[in-house]
Parts: sequence; structure tokens; C-alpha cells
Amino acid sequence: MKDNKNKTLKMVLAVVILAALIGALVLIYKNFSPKPTAGAKSVTIEVVDDQADTTSYEVNTDAEYLRQVMEETDGLTFSGAESEYGMMVDTVNGIRADYNENGAYWSFYLNDDYCNYGIDTQPVADGDHFSIVYTRAE
Repeated sequence: MKDNKNKTLKMVLAVVILAALIGALVLIYKNFSPKPTAGAKSVTIEVVDDQADTTSYEVNTDAEYLRQVMEETDGLTFSGAESEYGMMVDTVNGIRADYNENGAYWSFYLNDDYCNYGIDTQPVADGDHFSIVYTRAE
């Protein structure tokens, strides 16, 4: 009887600790995840294609996330597959990058650093410089 009581107590304690950890992780994410900037901003998007040719776009926008800015950019076209994580871009300005075919994909950079978020969740701030680069895996 005492063994069953100890096992039950340990199980309840484990569940309480797990719930506390999950709650702590949610709070950390909410406090430290990137926050979008509201209001007018000026953003630069640079596309480097499969021939290393560069096309630059200057965009004045109220958008808060990169995908919204890309959708507003005159002359910039893109498409891809929707997923639970947002759009996975495979085509930019008519050029398709197919990783399965030739190891190619589109890399996204923010101010020369690799973007840590997809285009649907990448916040945009005034003065940001985004690069979309056709890349082949080595």
C-alpha cells in the first residue's frame, strides 16, 4: 500500500513540475520573441538570383511582417507551399529553387544575418535590409 502511495505522489509531483516548465517556457517565449513594429517604415529588399544578378526594392510600408512587405513590393513576385509554419518560398521573380532537384533554396537575411524566422513571422522595423538569395547547398 505504501509503494502505491509513493508512486502516486511521484507521478503527481512529475505532472506538476512538467506543467510549471511548460508555463515557464510560454512566458519566456512571449517575453523574448521578436515584436513587430507598428507604423510607417522604410525597408529595402534585395533579391540575388541564380545568376548572381541583384534587384533592389525600396518599400515604404506599415506592414509588420516580411511577407506583408513582400506582397506590397511592386515588381517582386514569389510563391511557395503553405505549411503549418507559414509559406515555404520556392520561387522568387519567376526563378524556382528546388532542393530535391539541384540542392537549391532561397535564403533570407536580415541586415546581413540569416533570418531566424519564416516570412510570415519575421518582424520588420524601420531601416531593415532584407536579402533573398538563391543558394545551392554544398
